[in-house]
This record gives sequence, structure tokens and C-alpha cells, in this order.
Amino acid sequence: MSRKYVPDDLDATSWESLEPLVIELQDRKLSCSGCLENLIGDSSELAEHISEAGALLYIAMTCDTESEEKKDAFMDFVSNVRPKLSEFSDALNRRIVEHPSVDDLPERYNLMLKGMRTDVEIFRKENIPLGVRQTELVTEAQGITGGMTVEFDGEERTFPQMSSYLESNNRSKREAAWSAMSERRMQDNERMSEIFDELVTIRHKIAQNAGFETYTHYMFKAMHRFDYTIEDCLEFHNSVESVCMPILREINRTRSESLGLGELRPWDVNEKTGSGPDIHGRSPLRPFETVKEMVDKLSEMFHKISADLGEKFDKLVEMDTLDLDTRKGKAPGGYQYYLEKSKIPFIFMNAAGLQGDLETMIHEAGHAFHSLYCAHLELIDERDYPIEFAEVASMSMELLTQPWWDDFYDKEEADRARRSHLEGVVFLLPWIATIDSFQHWIYENPGHSREERAEVWLSIRDRFGSDMNWSGHSDFKEVSWQQQGHLYGVPFYYIEYGIAQLGSLQLWDTQLRDPQKALDDYAKAMKLGGTKPLPELFSAADLKFGFDEGHFLSLLANVETALSELPA
Repeated sequence: MSRKYVPDDLDATSWESLEPLVIELQDRKLSCSGCLENLIGDSSELAEHISEAGALLYIAMTCDTESEEKKDAFMDFVSNVRPKLSEFSDALNRRIVEHPSVDDLPERYNLMLKGMRTDVEIFRKENIPLGVRQTELVTEAQGITGGMTVEFDGEERTFPQMSSYLESNNRSKREAAWSAMSERRMQDNERMSEIFDELVTIRHKIAQNAGFETYTHYMFKAMHRFDYTIEDCLEFHNSVESVCMPILREINRTRSESLGLGELRPWDVNEKTGSGPDIHGRSPLRPFETVKEMVDKLSEMFHKISADLGEKFDKLVEMDTLDLDTRKGKAPGGYQYYLEKSKIPFIFMNAAGLQGDLETMIHEAGHAFHSLYCAHLELIDERDYPIEFAEVASMSMELLTQPWWDDFYDKEEADRARRSHLEGVVFLLPWIATIDSFQHWIYENPGHSREERAEVWLSIRDRFGSDMNWSGHSDFKEVSWQQQGHLYGVPFYYIEYGIAQLGSLQLWDTQLRDPQKALDDYAKAMKLGGTKPLPELFSAADLKFGFDEGHFLSLLANVETALSELPA
């Protein structure tokens, strides 16, 4: 259904432009369920414009963190438009859920209404300025990390560019690179700690204002985690500890012995990804030299997998919404941001020619495919799929493309890449448990000291981390959590990667038995967007939704089997 409530030329960054539409929606007479449907449809169209306006401001800022103009434009939107929109959204939600005809709405609105009622329950006007301050602090933290560079090998280099040195077969070179990066982080450690201290205080206040004892309980409501609990997260942690940690330790033991090391140091293995120097001294994997080469080869690869994925990837390239190279002043990491009005996915990353960069691009392409698959859904809420399933779209794409990585390598190198990626799965699950466990403790104990925070962080790392010697770098180890930007910008967004990894491993298992079924299941589930609860989205792709040890054992056994069949 095509709507035309909002003018095409609306400046959705300006409250003066938005206010007449907002007032009309708030004051519109509603006499029946049909009127409610029209209200929901028109407000959805307005939300598309607002979402895209905010997205473009955010994209511009993260692509150039050194631009005060772009930062000010984003912060003006956050400070002067979003607070008013928060009040409007709450008023509109209340009009809809409290209307006498709400129970006459068709079933398609049930999940949407559940979310609205939850949002009404937790909304407090006094939290709006706290949210603005929170965004200011997060933006400052992004600016600090985005501006980090080091002088190395005679040049100023970004952290993504430095990653290549951490795969060097020269241990002294790795140590020098790792030390340069950690020392650079320590220069801003105090301010990053101050920002985090204030964020914890603000978030606890937000929770208290909304009537919650802790921010943890508040966020489970705010994130619409209707289908799993805090206890389920703790079960996830326990399953990771019992199933993944023995495999991780064996991988590290093999690494240490093959490299002839008595013990591992932080520059010998990346605790999050498992990456590091090749254990046989071979040159680091380099799947591409330029961003254009990566994009061209990915197009060929996706066309080989299926015409559908090939066409979708080419659409991303044709729309010219890719910012993929690394450069000074660009925010770290990678993301996909869907432009709701234009129906265009934007992909951001920092490519430096590494295997990890290839995996990141495939990951973000998976998100973009998800957005394109459900673009046919009429309402923005229907396209607002749960984060846990958004990551199934991206993480499963990494695994499903493995058989075609020969497009980037010869057979031996492709096997190395596949092995590295599967080992990365083993490493990522404990890192997810680390970050999630840390967040649970942080917000259950909002009055903690920095010393207590460091002590708990180290104990969690002992539980889920690699055995290695940190001598000489204990100060950095205590604050190494600062490297994980999610802790600042998107609190409690991390367990989703773990839940999704369990789903992606199942899709991979399907592919090993029936490649076409895996692609069909993927497309079928992604087309549903956010129209079904999380367990039903998993079911649509023929996946189990669970956290128990037996489930982990089954999935990780497949990983172990695949690793045993790949050359070391």
C-alpha cells in the first residue's frame, strides 16, 4: 500500500518542519479501528522520514569524526528534535493502546501493540534529558576512539591499519605493534573511564525513574526481550564455559606448541577473534589489495551462490552507499544502516586488506540482504526485526559463503581462511559471554568503584579468556574492556551475537546437508522482518531457539569435526 501523508521534501531534521504533522497526528479524531490503522500507517510514514534524517546525520559524523560541523549537526538533532519526538511517540502510543477500538485491530498489529504497551510502561519524561546527555557522552567516546592513531614504521596509522602487524610472523614486530596500540589507548584511559562512570550513573537513574530496581531489568523491557530472561543469559554463560572453553584452550595449546612458545602473550592471539600469526610461519592472509577488488570479487561470489544474492549485492554497489576503506578520523568498526524512506542499506567499515575485513563485509552484506528481503513490508515497525535475528542474517552469511572463498585464494589459503573463521567462532562465543557477564555485574552494582570494576573484569577474563602472560601490561588489562564500543554506545547489545551464532551454526549445518534448503530457509525467515516473535523467526528458518548445554554441544561438535578435516 502506497501512502502519501508526508511531503517528499520534508526536512525531518527540523522540529519546525515536523511539528505540524506531529500535531495533526496527535489531534486527529479516531472513531474506529480503521481510523487507528490509518493513524498507524501515517505515523509510520513520518517515522521513515525521521529515521532516515537521523541516520544520514549519524553516517556523516562517523565517516568524519574530526568534523565539528557534522558532529554539531548530529548533536543538534539529538538535543533538539529527538526529545520532542520521544514525547510525541509516547503520546501517540498511549492514544493507540488506550483507544476503545484497539482490540478490533487485525492480528498483524498484535506484536506491534505489545511493544507499544511496553514502551508506554517504561516511558518517563524526566528520562529525556538523561538520554540526551547519554548520547553526548557516547559521541565523545566515539570521537576519542575514532581519532586514535599511532606512529609506526615511519607513518601515522589507524588502528585498523595496525591490525595487519598483529598477524606478522615476527614476534618482536607484533609486540611492538600491540604495545603501541595499548599505550595509545592508555593515553585516553582516564577520560574513557570518566565517561563510562557517568554513563553508568545516568543509566541507573533512568531505570530508577522508570520504576526498576536495576538498569538490567529496565533494558530487558526497553529492548523488548520478550522471549528470554536474565536467567537464560546466565545459562548461556555457563554453556559457553563448559562447551567452548575446552576447545578454545586446545586451539591455544596447539598455537603455543606450534610457535615454539612457552606461554602466550597478548600479541600472540586476539582473544575476541582468535586471529594471530600463522602457526606454520606462512604469510598472513590477504584476500584483496583494494576495496574495489574486494567488492568485485564479492559480486562474483554472491552470483555463484545464487542469482538472488548476486542481484541484491549488485544493488548495494549501484546505489553507491558503501564507505569501506579505513582512514584517519573515521569511526572504528562496521555497521549497516537501513535508510527507511529511500529503502537503501548503507554499509560502513574500515577495510585494510585482511581476512577479518572480508568477513566483516560479508557480515554487513548479510544485514543489508535482510533489509532488502523485508523491504516489501508496509510499516516501519514490521521491518524492525529483533537484533537477535538481525545477527542471524549476518553471521550465517559468513558461514554460508565459506565454500566460495576460493574466489579470493588458492585452495591452501582458502582452507586456512575457513579454519581461521571457524576458530574465530570458538573464540567469539566466550568473548560474548565476557562482555555480557560484565554488563550484568556493572548494572547490578551501579555504585561500584573503579577498583572493584577492574577486579571483576579480571575475574571474568579468567573464566572466559585465554591463558596468557600479561606481565608489564597489567594496567591495560584492567581497562581493556574499553576496546568494546558496545559498552558505551549500545548497552546490553552483545548477547544477541551469541544467540545469533547458535542460529547461524544451525543454518550452516543445514547447508552441509542441503545447500539449497539453507538458502531457502534463510530467505523465508528474513522476509518476515519483525512480524513474528523471535522463536517463530528461528522456526521459520528451521532453527532451534535455546541456550542449554546440550544444544551447544551439538553445534560445537560440528565445528570440531570441520576443524579436524581442515589442514592446520
